Amino acid sequence: MIEEKYNKWVNHPNIDPALKAELLAMDEKQKVDAFYTNIEFGTAGMRGLLGAGTNRINLHTIRKANAGFAQYITANGEAAMQRGVAIGYDNRHMSYEFAMDSAKVLASYNIRSYVFESLRPTPELSFAVRTLNCFGGIMVTASHNPKEYNGYKLYDEKGCQLIPDLAKQVIDRVNAVEDELAIRVDLTPEQEKLITVIGKEIDEQYYAKVLGIQLNPEVKKTDVKIIFTPQHGTANIPVKEVFTRAGYQFVPVEEQCTPDPDFSNTPTPNPEETASYNLALEYAKREDADIVLSCDPDADRMGVAVKHHGEYVLLTGNQSGSVLIEYILSQLKAKGKMPANPVMFNTVVTSDLGEKIAAKYGVETEKTLTGFKFIGEKVAKYELTHEKEYVFGYEESYGSLISPFVRDKDAPQACLMLAEAACFYKAQGKTLVDVLDGLYDELGTYQESQTSITLAGKEGAERIKEIIATFRNEAPKEIGGLKVIASEDYGCLKRYENGSEQALIGFTKSDVLKFYLEDGSWIAVRPSGTEPKCKFYYCVRGTSKENAKEKTEILQAAMKKAIE
Repeated sequence: MIEEKYNKWVNHPNIDPALKAELLAMDEKQKVDAFYTNIEFGTAGMRGLLGAGTNRINLHTIRKANAGFAQYITANGEAAMQRGVAIGYDNRHMSYEFAMDSAKVLASYNIRSYVFESLRPTPELSFAVRTLNCFGGIMVTASHNPKEYNGYKLYDEKGCQLIPDLAKQVIDRVNAVEDELAIRVDLTPEQEKLITVIGKEIDEQYYAKVLGIQLNPEVKKTDVKIIFTPQHGTANIPVKEVFTRAGYQFVPVEEQCTPDPDFSNTPTPNPEETASYNLALEYAKREDADIVLSCDPDADRMGVAVKHHGEYVLLTGNQSGSVLIEYILSQLKAKGKMPANPVMFNTVVTSDLGEKIAAKYGVETEKTLTGFKFIGEKVAKYELTHEKEYVFGYEESYGSLISPFVRDKDAPQACLMLAEAACFYKAQGKTLVDVLDGLYDELGTYQESQTSITLAGKEGAERIKEIIATFRNEAPKEIGGLKVIASEDYGCLKRYENGSEQALIGFTKSDVLKFYLEDGSWIAVRPSGTEPKCKFYYCVRGTSKENAKEKTEILQAAMKKAIE
C-alpha cells in the first residue's frame, strides 16, 4: 500500500518538481513516514511536517483541503460563494505559496477570496472575515511549531475556527477527494478577477479596535520600559504600531523582527519554552527593562517575563492570564463598567486560580474544551441571546482575548493590555509578580505546569493511543501519594466520583482525561491536536510556592513512572 502510494506520487504528471526530487531521495523508512497515512484534517484543520507525501503538508495536500472546503462553500449556495473567503498567512516556508494557491483553488469553484498582501497575524485574519462579511477564512500557519512545520486553519463566517459540527461537513468532503494530485488551478480570466488583494485598509480598522480596549489610556507610561519580540513572525508590525500610537516605551529585539522562515535568531519560536526568551532577556538586562513580551509566529499567543527584585521571572500562560483577569475586572468594577451578567471563559485544562479571581468580582466562569474555537462559539451564542456579557477569555497555552471583535486568541490585544497593567501597578510600587503573589495570598497558592512526551511517526501515534487508553481503562486510585477523589473522561462525557457517574453537560466528546486529587490539585492528560505529543497538565494547590513546587515535582515523577 505504501509502495503503491509512493509510486503514484513519484510518477504522476502533476507532481510538483521539488516534491518529486524529495521523493526520489527517500529511503524506505522515510517512505513509510510520508505515506503510512493521510495527514489528518481534524477539527483544528491540518498541521504537520512540510514535505512530499500524503502524511505531509505540501501543495497537493493543501489543494485537497481547499477542494473540500470549496465544495462545502458551494453547497451553501451562491450567496456564500459571493461573500467569499479571507486568507492570511505567516512567515513560514511555503505560507505565501499555499495562501495564493488556496485562492486559486477557490476561484476554480467560482468562489471569491480576499488575500492579504503580506504576512498578517491570525487574529487579524479572524477580524478580516468579520469586517468583510466573508463566509469563511483560511489561515496558513503552524503557530508556534518548529520551522519544519506548516499548517492550515479554517474559519466560519463569525471569524471563529470551525467548531466540530461544521468541521465534520468539511472533513467529509476533504476525505471524499480521491486524488489530490489531479487537482489543477487553470483559471479563466473571469475566475482570476475573483481574487482580491487586501492590506492597509483592514490593518487600520484592526489597529483602531485594538487601541479601543484600553481601560486607562492616560496611565503614566514613561516609567516602564518594554522589550518586545515577534519571534520572526507576524506580530512585528501590529504590536509596534499599537505601542507607538498608545505611547508606550519599547525596544524591539531587532534580530527577531525579520520574517525569517528558518527562525535563525531564536532557539524556538514558542513562548511556552524558556529558550525562546534568551535574546530578549539579554536586551532586557542591557536596557534595564521592566517586562519582556514575546509573541509566537502567528501572533495569537503572548509570553511575558517580569523584572522582580532584580531578576527576570517568566510567567506561565495561567499566571499572565490571572494577572490580566485581576487588572481588567478590578478596573471594570472601579469604573462602574462591569456588565450586569458578566462571564469569563477558559478551558478544562486551565488553572483554577482564574476562576477564583473572577468569582471575587461576581463574574461567572464557563469552561470549554481545549481550542479557542469553543470560546468563540460561546461568545457568538451570547451575542445573540444577550443572557451574559463577555469580559475575558483565555487558555493556559499563553492565549487570551480581551475584546471579542476578534474570535480567536489575540496577542496584540494581550500585549497592549499587559503593558497598561504593568504601568498601572508600577505607579503603585508593584510589579506584575507582586500582583500575582497578592492573589496567592488572597485566594491560595497554585503552581501550574505542563509536561509532554514527543512520539513521532506511526509507532509514536500508536504509543500515544496506548497511553491514553491505559489511563482511561485503568484509572489511577492515587498519584504521588495523593488520593484521586474524582475523574472526568471527556471521551464519554462522564464524571466519576464516590462510586457514581454523572454526565458532563455542554461539551463535545474529546480525548481528555482529568484526575482530581484530595488536596485540591488536579492532573489532565490529552494527546496534542497539532504535534506528535501526549500532554500532561498540572494544577497544584500548595500552602506556599515552595510547597506547591515540591508537590509538582512529586506528581510529575509519578506520572512519568506510570507511562514507562
